[in-house]
Amino acid sequence: MKPTSQTVPHLLLEIAAEFPEHEALVDNNQRFSYQTLLAKTRDIAKALLSKGIAHGDRVGILAGNRVEWLLTHFAISSIGAISVGLNTWATAQELSFQLKHAGIRLLFVEPQFKDRDFLALLDAACADTTNTPSIDEIIVLDGSSSNGRTSWPDFLKCSPTTSEQSLNAAIAKVLPSDIACMLYTSGSTALPKGVPLRHAGLINNMWEIGERQHLRQTDRLWLAVSLFWSFASVNAVFALLTHRATIVLQHHFEAAEALSLINNERCTVFYGTPNMVQALINEATDTNINPSTLRTGLTLGTPTQIIAAFELGIPEICNVYGLTEAYGNTTVAEANLPLELRTKTVGQVLPGQEVTIVDPESGQSVPAGSTGEIRIRGNVTPAYWQAPEQNAAAFTPDGWFCTGDLGYLDDDGFLYYRGRLKEMIKSGGINVSPAEVEQVLVQHPAVELVFVTGIPDSQLDEKVAAVVVIKQGHELDAATLQAQCREALASYKTPREFRFVTANDLPLTSTGKLQRQRLKELFN
Repeated sequence: MKPTSQTVPHLLLEIAAEFPEHEALVDNNQRFSYQTLLAKTRDIAKALLSKGIAHGDRVGILAGNRVEWLLTHFAISSIGAISVGLNTWATAQELSFQLKHAGIRLLFVEPQFKDRDFLALLDAACADTTNTPSIDEIIVLDGSSSNGRTSWPDFLKCSPTTSEQSLNAAIAKVLPSDIACMLYTSGSTALPKGVPLRHAGLINNMWEIGERQHLRQTDRLWLAVSLFWSFASVNAVFALLTHRATIVLQHHFEAAEALSLINNERCTVFYGTPNMVQALINEATDTNINPSTLRTGLTLGTPTQIIAAFELGIPEICNVYGLTEAYGNTTVAEANLPLELRTKTVGQVLPGQEVTIVDPESGQSVPAGSTGEIRIRGNVTPAYWQAPEQNAAAFTPDGWFCTGDLGYLDDDGFLYYRGRLKEMIKSGGINVSPAEVEQVLVQHPAVELVFVTGIPDSQLDEKVAAVVVIKQGHELDAATLQAQCREALASYKTPREFRFVTANDLPLTSTGKLQRQRLKELFN
């Protein structure tokens, strides 16, 4: 049954009242029932109030996937403040911009994460004279209070100074239309954009996403996707919470540990990227340990990559279309659709969302089956944070969000993704969709990954080019792939140049997304 609550604090209260002893959260040897989760969240919320954090204030989190990340995330939004998840791969300059741009008053930080020293990174960020952040206090999640920084235990000691009545009064002021959290886009071509998301959208859209996955209370999510990414802290977390299920954290992705965690915790729900799927397949092959408990979940990618998730052992894996600005997903291919359809379509629109396909130049709607720009309305961010020019470009006067993505709707309302509008190649005056060419190339059994781009050409303006990662143990050449393309595509769509690279050569953002605009550099 869908929760009646429309704010994060009331959602936690509702679930804890219904299922107090049901397991909510697992982090190594730490286990929290929904009742305990609520109590811990309230303690942190009272400590935040004692520090003077008020409705609308921004509080940052810079840490791996540990229980304190989620507890503070819930506590911040419970008092009407705004939780800001910060990128654990950010440079000092990127971090400095985000801290300053968001106006973060208080920051929770993990001192060491993997091979990164976050305290040193923070010192460098605060020394950046271009965007000098102004943070009132830094809470260090491990270690003792020192150098003007407060330890986690000392922070929690502030909790009793705030009464239960004061906390309840703060909770009562939180509205469904209030901002619960803000996340930053990866910023592949410019400074990242702050994306605020409302309480009601987190609950309503994630409930619908969970319904498409056929989630139930007995489900257990393996979560190694970084929590600063909306795929995790927005999509996965609230899809599972609204279905009263269990979240099992992995601090960061490592394939062998992931397989052990999935099997030991009997995880049934997968959230992950194609590279995570492939790493799990490779590890399962090497160790003969298979994630046999998995049932459903979300991923994205080419038909081959969706099939790989299915073959890993996730029979009800769902293909999706979405972005941070749209609360995770706008469309989801339902878990019980035939696999062949799930590999091709990103699904039908979710309740509470609208999708239209328009001609990019005129803005006029195009018929079913015609490719155009995907525009969405409904559960969408109210506006980018402090970015009037970006908002003017992103939203139409009647409220449609211009995604910059290409796709088409069929007669049954299924959406088919066809790449980025800005990635469209104009070769000899004719538009070529990279996604269309990629779908042909990836069918070759020796192709692991392929990405198509346009590169400068004196005669054609742009010519079609392909970057290919070959599967281990296979051999391949350009002539073979050109012949395959000529059989399936018009001649002007066939790549004229190929670059064969390893996966490590691909240009990625700090969140692991491909920087398509940099593919051209591989041909220099």
